[in-house]
Amino acid sequence: MKSTFNILFALAILLALPAMASAQVLDAASGSAIGAGIIVVGAGLGIGKFTAAAVESIARQPQAANDIRAAFQLPLFLLEGVAVIGLGVSFVALLF
Repeated sequence: MKSTFNILFALAILLALPAMASAQVLDAASGSAIGAGIIVVGAGLGIGKFTAAAVESIARQPQAANDIRAAFQLPLFLLEGVAVIGLGVSFVALLF
């Protein structure tokens, strides 16, 4: 499942590269929107992997759940901030 997703994601990026390089097809706003969309997808994958690691470590050591949760929150919020900023950039690029 994971390798299939990685292959499909890489294929989608490779198929989008010629369109991103062509000035006739896309302008600067569309290119920045595509880039911001890729940022949001990457942040989503990072949040999922980060959350899975935290849940697995809580499952291994339930007595340390509060410490793990405390160490998990700050990087999660920072990573979520990157996703929100990327989404905001994509909306601004599409609208203006």
